[in-house]
Amino acid sequence: MKTVIQRVSRASVKVNCSVISSIDRGILALVGFTHNDSEDELIWTAHKLAGLRIFEDNNCKMNLSLKDTAGKVMVVSQFTLYADVRKGRRPAFVDAAEPNRAKFLYERFCDLLEAEDIIVERGEFGARMEVELVNDGPVTIIIER
Repeated sequence: MKTVIQRVSRASVKVNCSVISSIDRGILALVGFTHNDSEDELIWTAHKLAGLRIFEDNNCKMNLSLKDTAGKVMVVSQFTLYADVRKGRRPAFVDAAEPNRAKFLYERFCDLLEAEDIIVERGEFGARMEVELVNDGPVTIIIER
């Protein structure tokens, strides 16, 4: 499982020119799954993301988490995180989980974040989406286990 998170002032997802979800202050999480991902990776990553202290406190230090700030997370499935570009010029996606498995993992990951008392907005799995965001900081972190 690979997760690219960005601290955002706001983010939204459009499908077919219509906004399907949006958040204000929080985290945009782009998540990709591979063949051997299990419940362990999902639980670890959800817990890590919920508690990651990347929001500023009153002293302008990154000392607060989503839980501390009542921030939201927008989760967008992105199989292209498993692109292999070592050979040729066309990415290969052989390491990405097959769609049915990836959809199950995506939904389960979102459920686990909600179990951490985080408000979760979602992209539309498998859809062509337009993701718009304002990266706050900028803060961008890759979580991989």
